[in-house]
Amino acid sequence: MKRILVTGGAGFLGSHLCDKLLGEGHEVICADNLFTGRRRNIHHLLENKNFEFLRHDVTLPLYVEVDEIYNLACPASPVHYQFDPVQTTKTSVIGAINMLGLAKRLKIKILQASTSEVYGDPEIHPQPESYKGSVSTIGPRACYDEGKRCAETLFFDYHRQHGLDIKVMRIFNTYGPRMHPNDGRVVSNFIVQALKGDDITIFGDGMQTRSFGYVSDLISGMHKLMNSPNGVIGPINIGNPVEFTMLELAENVLELTGSKSKLKYMPLPQDDPMQRKPTIDLARKELDWEPKVQLKEGLVETIKYFDMVLKEDNI
Repeated sequence: MKRILVTGGAGFLGSHLCDKLLGEGHEVICADNLFTGRRRNIHHLLENKNFEFLRHDVTLPLYVEVDEIYNLACPASPVHYQFDPVQTTKTSVIGAINMLGLAKRLKIKILQASTSEVYGDPEIHPQPESYKGSVSTIGPRACYDEGKRCAETLFFDYHRQHGLDIKVMRIFNTYGPRMHPNDGRVVSNFIVQALKGDDITIFGDGMQTRSFGYVSDLISGMHKLMNSPNGVIGPINIGNPVEFTMLELAENVLELTGSKSKLKYMPLPQDDPMQRKPTIDLARKELDWEPKVQLKEGLVETIKYFDMVLKEDNI
């Protein structure tokens, strides 16, 4: 049994990670300021004797005794991270410094949940870990993109300077139950719009692409990276290498919901990448990992979740 800290543990990904770690018999401390995390995501865990919830902002120091740290704290959708861009940057950078300092003091392993956004609007497709990225430092997405890039820098500097045992994963588009219904991400947007019978909003011409990974696959990859040999530090892409256009995603959602929603085209947001797909050769080699859940299979479960949430909240 380990005592494990999960920052951002009440969020979409964090809550699923808490489930997995508790299922293995570990003690879990979930730290979250509930800016984008939700009590609903961890409500089923509150009576578990091995689970502890701390309402805490990672920009402030945290003094706990643990054996491992998963650092997931940061708003991850444009709607949320652009709401307070200065705080978003502080969460990525100061939060990383605080968690790395804790790991250094305790001499323990720490995993950073980085992002495919470090690649920006990529000039190389698909994106291998060696690609340095094409990112605007002054655009509206920079608070998140550059914050995550700086966090990666800090992780590798702590590794080189202090010998800290680090793991860095770059997460590509992930979807599934417990996504926030108003997070502005394309999967949640399309499903909520379809279930409510609203127009489905397509930005640009709908031909921009994303790769969609289901949450259980992502958590499996994260767990495998944390438990990989010491020499495997990353960064490692964790995502689905199968590519879909926004129009293809919309068509799948309409089919699976049976919705009569119409498509509504809107201007493409500034700095929105036109394509995003990971190369996962490194994950296959080092972690023996690749995604298993097909898009339609994952969408069915995600639609069930949002249908329940909309009915419970009378939305």
